[in-house]
Amino acid sequence: MQGLKVGVFADNLGLGVWEGIHKAAEIGADGIQIYTTHGEMLPENLTPARRRELRALIADLGLTLSATCSDFGAGLVDEARNRELLPKIKANIDLAVDLGTGIITTHIGRVPEDRADPVWSTLARALNEIGAYAQARGVVLATETGPEPGSTLRALLDSLDTEAIRVNFDPANFILYGYDHRQALDDLREYIVHTHAKDAKRGQGEVPLGEGEVDFTWYVGKLRAFGYQGFYTIEREAGRDPVGDVKKAIAFLRGL
Repeated sequence: MQGLKVGVFADNLGLGVWEGIHKAAEIGADGIQIYTTHGEMLPENLTPARRRELRALIADLGLTLSATCSDFGAGLVDEARNRELLPKIKANIDLAVDLGTGIITTHIGRVPEDRADPVWSTLARALNEIGAYAQARGVVLATETGPEPGSTLRALLDSLDTEAIRVNFDPANFILYGYDHRQALDDLREYIVHTHAKDAKRGQGEVPLGEGEVDFTWYVGKLRAFGYQGFYTIEREAGRDPVGDVKKAIAFLRGL
């Protein structure tokens, strides 16, 4: 499809972030997403000069930083742990500004269906605090999808007091968790600011794009009908040839 913005999760290429960025440009990506939760990419380890260098590299290669990933692996479902996590996420928001993107993604943890569940209020408090900080910085936090039906996540997002908590839509995750990704796309359409291009088969796990249950022609067409103009960032978390798989995924998306 013409005009499709195809991104690559640089970390998935197995080359390290800096070399992964070069490789993403070499294999024809329009943009990249990077983890900023470990090693050199942690905010406390990236000096102002190094941040400028990274931003310049991305621009010089003709790429766009579609988003950063601020997923520390714990979600936001535990009040005590949130006291440690929220400052880290805020530092990632500041880093996103310095690197030139307005989107950070993360997994917030499973949203309970019952609003009386204490986890619901824990999530809401954390997201409202993060959202207020992000909104003041011109950034949105886009939660990953999948651990709950789209309608459940939508209910939580609708209840928040901030406009800065959005959605990074991953159709494969719904399949992996046994939920309907088509219905979820309808449920969450107004919140989607970033997407992961990933495919899966129920009971088999992640598979290369076009070999699973996601009809990408339908998927892209539906998102375009909703007015989505953002990135389709390839996330390949399985397989033995990450660069080869991502190259094939880029060609697949270009050929839709």
